[in-house]
Amino acid sequence: MKKYYRFLVVYLFLLLAILFVNLHEDIAVPANRPLDEIPLTLAGWRMLSQTEMNEQVLSVLKPTATLLRVYGDQSGHRVDLYIGYHGGGPGCGPIHSPKHCLPGAGWQLLRQEKRAVPVADKKIDAVLSVYQHGADKVLFLYWFQVKGAILTNEYALKFAEIKNSILYNRRDSAFIRISVSVNDNVEPGILVAEQFVRDFYPSIEQVLPE
Repeated sequence: MKKYYRFLVVYLFLLLAILFVNLHEDIAVPANRPLDEIPLTLAGWRMLSQTEMNEQVLSVLKPTATLLRVYGDQSGHRVDLYIGYHGGGPGCGPIHSPKHCLPGAGWQLLRQEKRAVPVADKKIDAVLSVYQHGADKVLFLYWFQVKGAILTNEYALKFAEIKNSILYNRRDSAFIRISVSVNDNVEPGILVAEQFVRDFYPSIEQVLPE
């Protein structure tokens, strides 16, 4: 008899899960403000260029909005800023982890660690990674942002999306990536990337929903 009830409970949960998947629909959550309202000049940084992704890439990523800019400062430092915002809802794709995309494009991981970047009265937890492709070596500093929470783990990202879908009918998320070209000594690049985060994070935070 106990086994019968166990199976009944399992089947009941499976039925509820099936009903939830088929009847549940997440709403599309817009960004607070257009991504291109992030300043063109700020704290000594100046936008050098802005690129639009081609249709082939967009058809794979399926974001709601993207921002891809190159900034420079008076010392000659150059930083690439990418923000991919996924608002959820029908037709919106999930965030693609750089851990899968970069090696798939021929980039070799040389170094990876967690990094806490102090910004005003908080710390931004980010993933710091260094990849190499031929003679090119690039340092990446990135994180995911979901409903105001900053995440560095893909599993935590998926859990947060599922939780928010169940509780709030929303799966919106954002991927923020800062990249700097480096040589064998990556420490100067780390300082440049972290300073960029300190200068720009308040503006990035304002455009993303909580």
